Amino acid sequence: MKQHIPNSITLLNLFCGCCAIIAILNDQVVLSLILLFAGLVADYLDGAAARILNVHSPLGKELDSLADMVTFGLLPGSILYYILSSGQPPAGYIAGVIWQYTPVFIITLFSALRLAKFNLDTRQTDYFLGLPTPSSTIFVAGLLAIYHYDSLGLGEVVSQPWLLFIVAAGLSYLLVSEVPMFNLKFKHFRWSGNEIKFIFAGVAVALLALLGVAGPSSVILLYILFNLGRYLSGYEPI
Repeated sequence: MKQHIPNSITLLNLFCGCCAIIAILNDQVVLSLILLFAGLVADYLDGAAARILNVHSPLGKELDSLADMVTFGLLPGSILYYILSSGQPPAGYIAGVIWQYTPVFIITLFSALRLAKFNLDTRQTDYFLGLPTPSSTIFVAGLLAIYHYDSLGLGEVVSQPWLLFIVAAGLSYLLVSEVPMFNLKFKHFRWSGNEIKFIFAGVAVALLALLGVAGPSSVILLYILFNLGRYLSGYEPI
């Protein structure tokens, strides 16, 4: 029985992702963000449950990737589409959607590629190679929150097509890059071995408190820049 608990939590992640997509495409921004947060929590808890219960299986690994493909692959593409279209379909709808808006779904395609590569890559045990899909999605969701609440007066800025296309292309590159990035998940809560994670967590809390809804994107941007800096400086993976 206990071997089904982590998989059930993974399916909850998938369910939240499906509902979040429906919500954003029906102009329910706050509900979509809440459901995304619930999916993130479920994504963290399924791995924690598997470790606590000492149950691991190939099925669980594949199921996790399938759930992540929806919540952290299709959902960020849908969010970028929503911001780009400002919640309204373009004139001509079908033709307009294809040529004006759907290029942002490149992030969905590269999320699928990253998840497939991750399942086959035996190097990514203590750290990631490339940006994890949840981090990519948090960054995009942060842009949605900035747009919806016009945080710091940046709502109009983050809805600019050129910026959204750059974001989609940049995140897509990072998803499949070979840049080492430290794992944000804690396997234990001792200081030793978690120094960078604890410091980063403290900075993240400060940014969230200072910037409000603009905080999530700022935290992920800091995460990306920190890891890029270490990589370009020749540091070994954390």
